[in-house]
Amino acid sequence: MSKYSVSLKKIIDDHGFEALYLPMEAQEIMITSPDVNRPGLVFSGYEDFFDPSRINFLGLSEIEFLNQMSDIIRRVRLERFMEKKPVAVVITRNLKCPEEILELAPKYGVPVLLTSDTTSRCMAAIIAYLNIELAERITRHGVLVEVYGEGVLILGDSGVGKSEAAIELIKRGHRLIADDAVEIRKTTAKTLVGSAPDNIRHFIEVRGIGVINARRLFGIGSVKISEKIDMIVKLENWDSEKNYDRLGLENEYDEVLGIKIPRTTVPVKPGRNVALIIEVAAMNNRQKKMGYNGARELLKRLGMPADDMPEDKFEASVWHNFN
Repeated sequence: MSKYSVSLKKIIDDHGFEALYLPMEAQEIMITSPDVNRPGLVFSGYEDFFDPSRINFLGLSEIEFLNQMSDIIRRVRLERFMEKKPVAVVITRNLKCPEEILELAPKYGVPVLLTSDTTSRCMAAIIAYLNIELAERITRHGVLVEVYGEGVLILGDSGVGKSEAAIELIKRGHRLIADDAVEIRKTTAKTLVGSAPDNIRHFIEVRGIGVINARRLFGIGSVKISEKIDMIVKLENWDSEKNYDRLGLENEYDEVLGIKIPRTTVPVKPGRNVALIIEVAAMNNRQKKMGYNGARELLKRLGMPADDMPEDKFEASVWHNFN
């Protein structure tokens, strides 16, 4: 069960459900479990492990199974089901809801909904929806943009140029997801999805200019609601004493909500085109995911062993060959 919740009203509105019965305002009914259930086993008499926090779906199989029972047995089985107070019952395919369910719903305070979708399709949509709405989440100070289909989370100290880089990327045809506050959700064991809080969505703060609305200024094609986070670009002020990676032989990672995300550190100083560097970093990250590493290709061409050589020695050897 998630520590987060979503109202039944939001689910109804987002999925076009019809409410056949609501014991109270749908806004007050909170869904906390990302899992769903089909109660065929309960109707057959097996009631162990039933979780009332799950939304229950009644499709063609369940309705036909109930219709084959005698009136007395059907009433008993449905009463046993409804007295467990499932958080909501959804009838799919616009099937006729059993009269017993509509009679028992007010007694036990169970919401009953109707949809025209097939059971499998509706369940899949609700599971995907709840996995996002109820996902574990944190908020990070940064900028999230989509660059060549890659979700790039730009991090760095205040004033380093994150928002300015985002504006330049938008002008180059890429899309903004969030500026300043990025809400990151763990939607699966290996996937992070970022979005902006509703109240600041599409807005960017630029020092010296103020707050602008990217959607209004650059058009609807310049923004996106959410995006999977594929890599992190960390901007930092150039430090002449620091030894920056010049080859990219191995990936560096940051861990966010228990998931490792590839990270690239980009030093910033006057004259560097940060937006262009982020574009190249995004394309390079995609190549690495597809199994190609430019540094290792160079190593092979120079006839040097890649696997057992430390990167600092490798770097020195490469530039020695060039010089």
